Amino acid sequence: MPAARLNLTTLEFAVEEVPIPEPGPDEVLVAVAAAGVCLSDLHLIDGTLRVWNNDQPKLTLGHEVAGTVAVLGSNVPPSVTVGRRVILQAGQTCGRCELCVRQRPCLTGLTRGVNYDGGWAKYALARHDTLVPIPDHLPFDEAAIIPDAVSTPYAAINATAGVRPAQSAGVWGIGGLGAHAVQLLRLIGAAPIIAVDPLPTARDRALAFGADLALDPADPDFTSRVLTATGGRGLDYAFDFAGVPAVREQAVGSLGIAGALVLVGLVGGPLTLADGIGFSVRGQRLLGHYGSTPEDVEALVGLTAYHRLDFADSISGHVPLTEAADAVRMLATRTGDPIRLVLIP
Repeated sequence: MPAARLNLTTLEFAVEEVPIPEPGPDEVLVAVAAAGVCLSDLHLIDGTLRVWNNDQPKLTLGHEVAGTVAVLGSNVPPSVTVGRRVILQAGQTCGRCELCVRQRPCLTGLTRGVNYDGGWAKYALARHDTLVPIPDHLPFDEAAIIPDAVSTPYAAINATAGVRPAQSAGVWGIGGLGAHAVQLLRLIGAAPIIAVDPLPTARDRALAFGADLALDPADPDFTSRVLTATGGRGLDYAFDFAGVPAVREQAVGSLGIAGALVLVGLVGGPLTLADGIGFSVRGQRLLGHYGSTPEDVEALVGLTAYHRLDFADSISGHVPLTEAADAVRMLATRTGDPIRLVLIP
């Protein structure tokens, strides 16, 4: 079968022919119907992110995966059936640490397409407890992007920040995650929602997804426009999806009393604040965020089942799996300013 593989030593990336894997105990083989292309996949390929806890020479990328159950391994419960439409959680518990043994949140969770082979392939292995059934009306391409592209901002907004209705929120970086953050903030009743991006197309997209105001970060009246929109109070929450130092400084400068900066975009190196004293005097907070939980993904599937969310406008294009390198290039160069590109085997 074809699979898009990354050499973990040389960082060479190519679609190769590999054997179709066979499911072991507690596993199923999933026929992949769609797989999202994420910025973190790009960063694995360019070396910005390094693979950890994986000593295999090559890795199949892809942590946003949807498809149908094709083959059952042993010890799979009868509720899992061949032909069932599913998405795959973006990771799984290790099953070995002290907390896993006690059925608590895992200490050392594993990520699909990082610690083990992902879904940029015709078939993918999945442990049966990482399958999430999806409704028949939900297209595979829209379903595939729920783990990460939607669930990460969902968890950042609900769990890490705890945004409540009528609280103000700014979103920096209206890409694959930021666009969904705007949509989700609108769903829970945040107001006003201010989107920030240097690209006019991204700002237009933010308004279409539910932002009340979309600003260019280089706007000379940026601060005054934020204050006007928030009644002079500043933002309750500022979400950094860009992972850029200049964004953090502007976002902190937009916060009100007791406001919080939520770091979602991954960035290496130290975190600095230009006005540490002011940050403390105003009682502001810095919140780190990474990923989501299985419960977040399940909740989002439930919201789509009741038609509270629709991701049709999130799919910027479909690319054949054999042309995965082109999809990575398009994301790297922001060709067409994509929200999410989806690989189709």
